Amino acid sequence: MSDPSVRGIVHLIEPTKTYGKNNFRKRLVVLEQKGTRFTNYIPLDFIQDNCDAVDQFHVGDDVEVFYRLSGRKWQRDENSDVKFFLSAEAIRFQVMQAGDAGAGGPETTDAHDESEFSGDDGDVPF
Repeated sequence: MSDPSVRGIVHLIEPTKTYGKNNFRKRLVVLEQKGTRFTNYIPLDFIQDNCDAVDQFHVGDDVEVFYRLSGRKWQRDENSDVKFFLSAEAIRFQVMQAGDAGAGGPETTDAHDESEFSGDDGDVPF
């Protein structure tokens, strides 16, 4: 089975953020897809060492990102509401066409780190 993918124009690249005691790293990239009725914005998470792979992106690049869905249950304490989170974690990508700021042709990069995040993540709800 092949990994699902999404293609779009890089709309936003956030700086890498670090969370919790274990210094969990996450970087958000938002792709834009123009539709016939509305524009679709798709957030993708790059985690841990894969945050650095995003440095190859430029706003305006046409990219295809392969991802896996990741779901998580979170509850602050026994008396608080349970929340569920869903994210699309990038595992590899290909720059199809560089935007104005980038250059070059298609380039595939593996953005997948086989090691899973484990340990105490403190109050991080994702």
